[in-house]
Amino acid sequence: MNIVKLSAAALVASVAFAGAAAARDQVQIAGSSTVLPYAKIVAETFSETFPDFKAPVVESGGTGGGLKSFCSGVGEGTIDIANASRAIKADELAACKAAGVADVQEVKIGYDGIVFATDASNGDMKIEPKDLYTALAAEVVVDGKLVANPYKNWSEINPTLPNGPIAAYIPGSKHGTREVFEEKIMAEGCKEAGAPEVIKAAITDAKQAAAKCVAVRKDGAAVDIDGDYTETLARIAANKTGLGVFGLAFYENNKDKLKVATVSEVVPTTETIANGEYPVSRPLFFYVKKAHLGVIPGLKEYVEFFLSDDMVGPDSPLAEYGLVAAPEDQREAARAAFEAGTTM
Repeated sequence: MNIVKLSAAALVASVAFAGAAAARDQVQIAGSSTVLPYAKIVAETFSETFPDFKAPVVESGGTGGGLKSFCSGVGEGTIDIANASRAIKADELAACKAAGVADVQEVKIGYDGIVFATDASNGDMKIEPKDLYTALAAEVVVDGKLVANPYKNWSEINPTLPNGPIAAYIPGSKHGTREVFEEKIMAEGCKEAGAPEVIKAAITDAKQAAAKCVAVRKDGAAVDIDGDYTETLARIAANKTGLGVFGLAFYENNKDKLKVATVSEVVPTTETIANGEYPVSRPLFFYVKKAHLGVIPGLKEYVEFFLSDDMVGPDSPLAEYGLVAAPEDQREAARAAFEAGTTM
């Protein structure tokens, strides 16, 4: 009985919305701050490529906030697409359906993944999240107490690391890959080092404690890079013992200048990132409200444009910015699923 009611609600909302189509003539998107810069690049390029459509409006709000707005209902007052740095949860999808958003299309755009590399003249480098956290955290645990990071050389962290000053060139706060660096390296390394227990003993607020785990030192050992990867490459060329953070595509185009490090003994490749074996990565998505397709001008065209290899392929502007392109078969499957109208 509930299924019938939900389907009827969705149908009524869709019909009512179709009748008011002229009220809104541009695509509206919100959600993940990680996906935000990628979506903005696509929206800007889409506007230039398809001048007959108004430029899509892309806003942030976080994955959870974007999905909450997306699932609030069907109609001109609701967004068309929710960007997400994780898959939609079962309870979120249930909330969508309860509000009449019966048909949701999931689109995987690629992967958020970063690699760590040094100058090509160096030997092999094997790192663990714990090593990088200990080297780069603003504060670390020493003798059971949280203190300002005292470490100066990589070899102090782990004798297998280079015997040289700690210097790391990491994604700046404005960069699309900063979040995955914090989540997969700093937060994970914090756990491996046993720091959360000490931090929680000193800081009761959960958000403040989590922020302490991912805070990086400001004494020059960790340098934020807000520009593109060519800036990081130049820093590495000038400092042979420095460690740089790069997108996979950039590294693969500069293998003659860089030596990539393994993370948790896994070599970063498109395959190890796509299958989840490489730990510093995660899939990225957006969700499309199927009831809005054919009603909001440019929505279908925007999704198709986003999924094109011109946008998400290995030589695309999104890959240049930091997106790890999905393998060709996955990109083709994503396009086929959208065209077929596959819903969750």
